[in-house]
Amino acid sequence: MLILTRNCKSVAASRLSPLLDYFCMTLFEAQPYDPAKARKTRARIITIIVVAVVLGLLAWHFRYWQEERQVDKFFDALQQQNFEKAYGIWMNDPDWKQHQEKYARYPFLEFMKDWGPGGEWGIIKSHSIDGTAVPKGGNAGAFVSPSGVVVVVTVNDRVADKAHIWVEKSDKTLSFSPY
Repeated sequence: MLILTRNCKSVAASRLSPLLDYFCMTLFEAQPYDPAKARKTRARIITIIVVAVVLGLLAWHFRYWQEERQVDKFFDALQQQNFEKAYGIWMNDPDWKQHQEKYARYPFLEFMKDWGPGGEWGIIKSHSIDGTAVPKGGNAGAFVSPSGVVVVVTVNDRVADKAHIWVEKSDKTLSFSPY
C-alpha cells in the first residue's frame, strides 16, 4: 500500500522509495549545475548528430554502388576486349558457356554485334560512370517502384551520346535501358 502526502515525505512502500525520492525532490535538493558535465553532454550530442548526418549522406551517395560497380566491371572487360567475360557480366553468370541455351533471347553473337568492335560504340578505349538514375512511373499518379536503375556512362569521351545501361536490382543483370 502506497501512501503519499503533499510533500512526498511519507512513503509506506519502501521498495519504491528510491524511485519516489528521485521524482519527489525539491528545488533545494537538486544537484548543483556542473558546467564541465554540461559541456561534455553537449559535445556528445553534437558528435552523435554530426556522425549520423555524415553516415546518412554517405549511405545516400553510395546507395547504388553495387549497380555502378557491375557496369564498371562490364566496361572494363570491354576495354580489355574480353567479350566473353563482358557477356558473363551482362548476364551475371560467369559460367554462361556451360548453359548457352538459357540465354537464347540475347545470344553471344547478337551481343558481339552490339558491343563488339563493329557495334555502336566501336572499340571501347575509355569509359566513365556519370551517375545513376531511378525512373519514376506509375498509374494515375501512384508511384510504382522500379525493379532496377539506369546507369549513365560516357564511352570513348563521347559527351553528346551516352550509354544508358539498365541494372536489375534483384540479380544484377544488365540490359539496354528502356528509358
